[in-house]
Amino acid sequence: MLFLQISLLVVLLGGGDSEDAFPDQILRAIGTLSLHNHSWTHSWGSGWLGELQIKRWKSNSGGFVSLRPWSNGNFSNKEMKEIEVFVQRSHNEFLHLLHNHASEWMLEYPFEVQCIVGCELHSGESQASLLGICLSGSGLLSFQNNTWVPSPEGGTRAQQVCRLFNQYTFTNQVILRNLRDTCPRYLLSALDAGKADLQRQVKPEAWLSTHPNPGPDHLLLVCHVSGFYPKPISVMWMQGEQAQQGSQLSDILPNADGTWYLRVFLDVEATETSGLSCQVTHSSLEDQDIILYLDRPNSKGWIILAVMLPLLLLLTGLACWLKKCWTHCESPPTLLPLERFQRSRDSTHT
Repeated sequence: MLFLQISLLVVLLGGGDSEDAFPDQILRAIGTLSLHNHSWTHSWGSGWLGELQIKRWKSNSGGFVSLRPWSNGNFSNKEMKEIEVFVQRSHNEFLHLLHNHASEWMLEYPFEVQCIVGCELHSGESQASLLGICLSGSGLLSFQNNTWVPSPEGGTRAQQVCRLFNQYTFTNQVILRNLRDTCPRYLLSALDAGKADLQRQVKPEAWLSTHPNPGPDHLLLVCHVSGFYPKPISVMWMQGEQAQQGSQLSDILPNADGTWYLRVFLDVEATETSGLSCQVTHSSLEDQDIILYLDRPNSKGWIILAVMLPLLLLLTGLACWLKKCWTHCESPPTLLPLERFQRSRDSTHT
């Protein structure tokens, strides 16, 4: 039942990318069984098409959760439900097997068992399959050509488990059939159903930041790149046309919307920043790389300056005109000589 569970996880949990977008397509499932003691266990799994997660599962959640509308490929709801029920039953029996053989295999609680299973297509034709079991992160068994093989680091325990598993000849044949038939069939159907999603192109956004570095008179330059899809990307610090070998890349991390984010660091002397830039190359940019210069004013500054300068000139001109008008209105009118004589004469008569 252990083997049937693992092989059917291939059907339910996947990983890979579009056939047209990538030369190789990989479908894989990763499962973890955490055994705290004889009565308390916790299990969960995830399914991936390449770098895109399309399924998740927890033993106490009541079933598998599709993370994409097309996660089932062309498998019917009835077909998926039958497999789901069977995998849950197999999972329970696998845990029972581990508990029963814990003492014989020198398994000390708490411990974890990890399973990875999948298949891949090369150029849409040739196939390869993968099935392995690890114990607390260390290799235990792998499945090769209808036979379980102990991992060298597994020692005596791996050999004991391997001997038991290889006794189930019929079950091993079922595993092989699922790896060579069911898994590729599901992979192809998922690639077709999710083509629009898998082949989407999302352009990255990039910005720079600087931070003081612990070293004397040093700066830590950071190039941030976020929101891009698919995952493959090239980001590097440049000095003119020369790539800076001291650049350090962070891990590429997922955003909540399925896009990716990374940072590239460069430690430099504060006086050596002239001419530095960050260059971003991604398939969505269509050969129009993003280049951010560290010592060049950004476009927002130029836009603000272009708007404010005419406005400032206009306000200055308006102020001068108002001042001139105000001065003209306050000055007393100048009288002609005849008008002064007439007013003087009228005043005398009065």
